[in-house]
Amino acid sequence: MKHELPPFFQQSDEVAHALELSIPVVALESTVITHGLPYPQNFDIALEMESEVRIQGVIPATIAVLDGKIRIGLGKEEFERLSQAREMHKLSV
Repeated sequence: MKHELPPFFQQSDEVAHALELSIPVVALESTVITHGLPYPQNFDIALEMESEVRIQGVIPATIAVLDGKIRIGLGKEEFERLSQAREMHKLSV
């Protein structure tokens, strides 16, 4: 079953595909990338976290706000961008 998201959300193709097939998806927050560790450790740990999730047979969906959209599932380029960003803000409810 495909769900329409509001226009300010953008999910990766991988996450959308997993949800369509009822494959488990786990949300991971991006704070460790932007505020938790310095570069390049933050980049490496983000990829390691996703790798560990995949080993368990689950699709990772790291959440971040980029370019005014809530992103659900990031690619390597987005991880690289977040890990080197200087002016990122923490968001909450």
